[in-house]
Amino acid sequence: MDALAPVNTEGQGGLSSIASSHSPSGYESISAVSVVFAANARPAADAVRELAKKSGQFAISFEPAAVSVEESGWVELLSNGMTFDCMGLAPGPPAALPERVHNFGVTPEMDFGQSQAITLVPGPHLAGGGAMFPVVRCLAWLGALLADLEGAQAVCWHSARSYNAPQHFRTSVLRWIEGGAFPALGLTALVPTADGGLASEGLALFIGQEVHLAPDLAADRSEGAKLAVRLVNWLVENGRIDVPSQLAGPSGETLLLDPQQNPRIIKVSKSS
Repeated sequence: MDALAPVNTEGQGGLSSIASSHSPSGYESISAVSVVFAANARPAADAVRELAKKSGQFAISFEPAAVSVEESGWVELLSNGMTFDCMGLAPGPPAALPERVHNFGVTPEMDFGQSQAITLVPGPHLAGGGAMFPVVRCLAWLGALLADLEGAQAVCWHSARSYNAPQHFRTSVLRWIEGGAFPALGLTALVPTADGGLASEGLALFIGQEVHLAPDLAADRSEGAKLAVRLVNWLVENGRIDVPSQLAGPSGETLLLDPQQNPRIIKVSKSS
């Protein structure tokens, strides 16, 4: 499949005007990533400190007194000038186990019912900006680094309700950070719609909108999924869409991307 490309719509009423902002204004989203471990196998702050030293790419910037760590299981991580709260560390209580809907690299039969989690969220100084693109990108990157902790069973990206094999999450996110394709199957997911189409889940955290493919574009589920993944990747790279826009599809067809304000979705159909 060829890459998506904007359609030249000069003289067609201004179609293809695409906003460049990555910050989804006013959108309530879930900026969090969790790493899941077997019961009583969660790491302590020392393991996170050792990983930080080994990677050289983040640091523990604040750690409560020992008695507080035991009670709260919390430390603050610093990366790229931003701080994140890491909660659920041993010997404190675990973080709540995230909801599991989608599986990437883990089978549905894998039982995490007795597992325990540590969770990373943007720090208090980022309140109100937890869905800003640089923050979410750094959060995913730190999640990929924490996936290297000994005993990790899965990495959960909350906004997509996805459980990812640690190596899958680490490899796909680090590849994206280094300039590769956005990990659409992991940081987002795909779900069928009631009308037979296909929709993204979790894209709104990055651009404030979700993609909904029309039924005819998703009739072949495999091809529909490929198209949806390409659209998600393109939108994360280019930002939200605020007016009807056109793209050249992978087979040369013209796709109409029509943003809806309530709910915030982008309806994708073949342009007539």
